[in-house]
Amino acid sequence: MVWFTSMSKASPKKAAVPAANNFPKLHNAMWPGLVGKGGPGAEPSIDLDTMLDLTAKAEVNGMKFDGVDLFLYNPHVDIDISDDGIKALADKIRSRGFVVGSVVAPVWFDGSAMGNEEQRANWVTSVRKACRIAKRLRELGVRPYGVVRIDTAASVTAWDADPKGNTKLIAKTFREGGKVAKEHGERLAAEGEICWGGMHSWKYMIQTLEETGMPKVVGFQADMAHTLLYTLGYNAPAAHRIVPEKFHWEPEAFHKAMKKMTAALRPWTIDFHVAQNDATVKGSGDHEKTGKHCLATDPNGKLNIARDAGYWLRDDAGKVTKKFQHICWDGCMFPNDVMGKQETWNHILASMIQVRENHGWKA
Repeated sequence: MVWFTSMSKASPKKAAVPAANNFPKLHNAMWPGLVGKGGPGAEPSIDLDTMLDLTAKAEVNGMKFDGVDLFLYNPHVDIDISDDGIKALADKIRSRGFVVGSVVAPVWFDGSAMGNEEQRANWVTSVRKACRIAKRLRELGVRPYGVVRIDTAASVTAWDADPKGNTKLIAKTFREGGKVAKEHGERLAAEGEICWGGMHSWKYMIQTLEETGMPKVVGFQADMAHTLLYTLGYNAPAAHRIVPEKFHWEPEAFHKAMKKMTAALRPWTIDFHVAQNDATVKGSGDHEKTGKHCLATDPNGKLNIARDAGYWLRDDAGKVTKKFQHICWDGCMFPNDVMGKQETWNHILASMIQVRENHGWKA
């Protein structure tokens, strides 16, 4: 595989060349306005209208975002929103020239795929409500593609008490959710993040998906920032670490690790997030660590965004898969003053454009 050797890092100011590709479509996530916001001692949430407007104003060489991905949770979108409310939401998004792609089911707040009977039922109910909204947005003509995102909503420590039994329980819940999704014409994508039990390493993620056994309905969502941490083996046994123990970001070791990880997970991947990561984590002990996103222009970022997205958007032979009709930028936990600057979103859009130029197609 030689495609990664000749790709330049995306300019923070402009796309490298005029657009040659129009797929995959470029989306911005709305949940950075909510994640880590609004709670005690935290900055206030950023409302959906503001997030939409910042996204709509972003422009690089005449190119703009094509759409947004949504978090179905207050104060952005009430999971119990009425049909009239969904229509108003569709009109609001369409008025900015956007469509909706993937949506996030709020499974964490009173549910768990690995919990007791009530928690598991709540998890499935959240998926059902999210699928209802997703389907209705499709019917209203504002959502031409996308999936419903899920997580296990279970801790790594709790999972580790009985790995085999808990994986079977998660898979059982995932199958119940998968049946609901299929009824609505939807698919579920489990986000690969090291803080969720049963998903906290690339090997465990594959085990969970294989145990679920619904590859056409329940798949994987790759987020570049989170999956980078899979190669480093946080929260997982040493055997799950792909890079050497004494790793100092040597290019050969990095690319070897990325190739191995993506070859294993790519067949399951049905949704893709572009992101940056500085490879630091927070948490304590051997478990419960979690990572964070970085700005596209962060000098400490370990990823070459425009190049490394190719590991997910191309197959093992280096051929563009055309598997995703849209890709989404995911950047959570940035300060509100950073998120309020228009240049932040212009830089992000520039990175997204370069990803599409390097690994997209014309249709």
